[in-house]
Amino acid sequence: MKLLRFGPAGQERPGLLDAAGQIRDLGAIIDDLAGPSLSPAVLAQLAALDPEALPLVAEPGRIGPCVGRIGKFICIGLNYADHAAESNLPVPVEPVIFMKATSAVVGPNDDVIQPLGSTKLDWEVEFGVVIGTEARYVSEEAALDHVAGYCVINDVSERAFQIDGTGTWDKGKGCDTFGPTGPWLVTQDEAGDIDDLAMWLTVNGQTFQNGSTKTMVFKPAFLVSYVSRFMSLQPGDVISTGTPPGVGMGQKPPLYLKPGDVMELGIEGLGIQRQTVVAETRVG
Repeated sequence: MKLLRFGPAGQERPGLLDAAGQIRDLGAIIDDLAGPSLSPAVLAQLAALDPEALPLVAEPGRIGPCVGRIGKFICIGLNYADHAAESNLPVPVEPVIFMKATSAVVGPNDDVIQPLGSTKLDWEVEFGVVIGTEARYVSEEAALDHVAGYCVINDVSERAFQIDGTGTWDKGKGCDTFGPTGPWLVTQDEAGDIDDLAMWLTVNGQTFQNGSTKTMVFKPAFLVSYVSRFMSLQPGDVISTGTPPGVGMGQKPPLYLKPGDVMELGIEGLGIQRQTVVAETRVG
C-alpha cells in the first residue's frame, strides 16, 4: 500500500493511494497515520479494504508528512562510502547516529526555509524507515518485522551550523522545515528490493545526486537492529539512513542553496518531493 496524509498543516487526514493514483480518505477507519495505526494488525486491516468503497478525495490540496506525531527522528551519517569520500571523512566502522528535531518535519512539497545566519544550505536525498512496532535489542534477522514501511526524506542541512562551529551535528540538521517527509509511506509488500532502489535529486533542474540504496554501507535491517541497542524504537519513529554522493558541500567548488532554488528528489517506488527555498522572514 501507499499511505499518505493530506490537508493543512496540523489538520492532516489519513489517506490511501488507489491503483489509479487517486487519494481515498481513511479518516473513518483510523484517526491518523501515526503511532498505533502503524501496527501490523492495523496495516492488515487497511490492506483488506476495497479502496473503491472509500470516499474519493477529489481535491486533497496539500500533501503532509506521511507519518504523524513522529516521536524520534533518527539519522545515520556517512552511510554511503562515496559520500564519505566527498566529505573528506573516513567510512565509519559502525553507524554514526544523530537526531533531527521533530519540529523540522514538513510535507514533501512544503517550502524549505533558509534560517537566519545560514550561509551553507545543503540537500540530501535519503531512504527513510518508519517503525511499526516497538523494537528493543532486536536481531538483524528480525529487525524488519518491526518496520511499517518506507518513505523519501530530504535531510536538509546547514553545513556552517553543522560543521564550522562547536558541538554536535544536530544544530545544522534540526532547523524548522529541514525534514521534508513523504509523499507516501510505502508498506513492505509494495516497496520492492529496498537494498537496490534508485534515488536522485535535482536543483533547478540539474541532477546532483544519482545513486542507489545498494551502495549503503549499513543496510536498513542492520540499522534498525543497531539503533535498538541504544534506544527503544517506538511506532512512528523514523530512521533516515544516509545519502549518496552529490551534495552541495561535495561540489567543486561547493554549491549551496539560496532563496528561489527548487529541489526535486525521489526514490524508486517511494514517490517524489519538490521544495522551494525561501528566506526566513522572522527576526526574533
